[in-house]
Amino acid sequence: MLVLEYKIKAKPHQYKAIDEAIRTVQFVRNKCLRYWIDAPSEVNIKRFDLNKYSTELRSEFAFVKALNSMACQASAERAWFAINRFYDNCKSNKPGNIGFPKFQKDNRSVEYKTTGWKLHSTKRRIKITDNKGIGELKLLGKWNIHTYLVKSIKRVRLLRRADGYYCQFCIDVECVDVQPKTGEEIGLDVGIESFYTDSNGHQEPNPRFLRKAESDIKNTQRRIYKKNKGSAGRRKARARYSRKHLRVSRQRNEHAKSLARNVCKSNDLVAYEDLRVSNMLKNHCLAKSIADASWYQFREWIEHFANKFEKLAIPVPPQYTSQECSQCQRVVKKSLSTRTHVCQCGCVLHRDTNAAINILRKAKSRVGHTRSNAKGVATSTLVGATLLEQVATMNLESPRL
Repeated sequence: MLVLEYKIKAKPHQYKAIDEAIRTVQFVRNKCLRYWIDAPSEVNIKRFDLNKYSTELRSEFAFVKALNSMACQASAERAWFAINRFYDNCKSNKPGNIGFPKFQKDNRSVEYKTTGWKLHSTKRRIKITDNKGIGELKLLGKWNIHTYLVKSIKRVRLLRRADGYYCQFCIDVECVDVQPKTGEEIGLDVGIESFYTDSNGHQEPNPRFLRKAESDIKNTQRRIYKKNKGSAGRRKARARYSRKHLRVSRQRNEHAKSLARNVCKSNDLVAYEDLRVSNMLKNHCLAKSIADASWYQFREWIEHFANKFEKLAIPVPPQYTSQECSQCQRVVKKSLSTRTHVCQCGCVLHRDTNAAINILRKAKSRVGHTRSNAKGVATSTLVGATLLEQVATMNLESPRL
């Protein structure tokens, strides 16, 4: 799957119509979720039942009927995805929060399948053909969507962000760009002091995008509370505040993407730690720094480019990667503040370099024992149930595309 994104240029009434469609999608999803919650325990609600219920909502509410029928089905599917994820977490005995589905109050997108839209012959405009009054939208961007067949477009999504409205196309094509083999192998140890340290001793600086923008974000946030509630000034202040966070989010994404692309392009095997970042964020002393480093996003892009370039990416369990000596495998206990690995065998290395070498060694020992899938990502036993969220296949903006 390939996701292409354009920015939308439209008139004010069209933006309002998109907002109305987005609110309708949220309404349908929440009603389907309530239908599942209120169902008797002996009734087993399935995906088809929610789709059928969304059809009943169309006959009951006029504003739901105005939305395209397949967009209503996609809204019901959103509820089912949340329910199914909850079932999977229960079956796998996931520790901690098992993710009971919640009612949505901040939906920002409406999704059409193969109907409800029509591309202009120039492929630079799209017309939404349901009764919400959205009409024809101009597409701004440099993607060459005209090189793909219209029938290969499986989803169209209208998305609202802090800086405007966007249109995403999900295209059913095989995204492969075979790169020549380099014969190189690398192990990566992510951290806070440096973004990552590889097994060759290179340390990539940590950009700390949030830390650099934090003072500006806080000033913008304080301006919100100086405005009267419900006023236009408060709405504008909130929009400025949202754009600040959106900029940091995009910086993190582009940084992780460029590094992951270079790493996968120049190495045939990339080994990295199979970290449970969500658990690590429970450490309140380091949570902000860990989130700012965006380790999980970096992993997503590594798996994506390993798939695209037909390289091998192997997650390694993180246990003892920092404590073991990379030269003699003796366990050398050290605290987090100890940054240099010193072993009795005479090995003296930076702590993260030692860990990266251990990660590469363990990955190479597991190559014959791990199950390598068709995506070019060797799956460990810990990657587990929800690679939908840990995306082995890359979903650029939204996990639903």
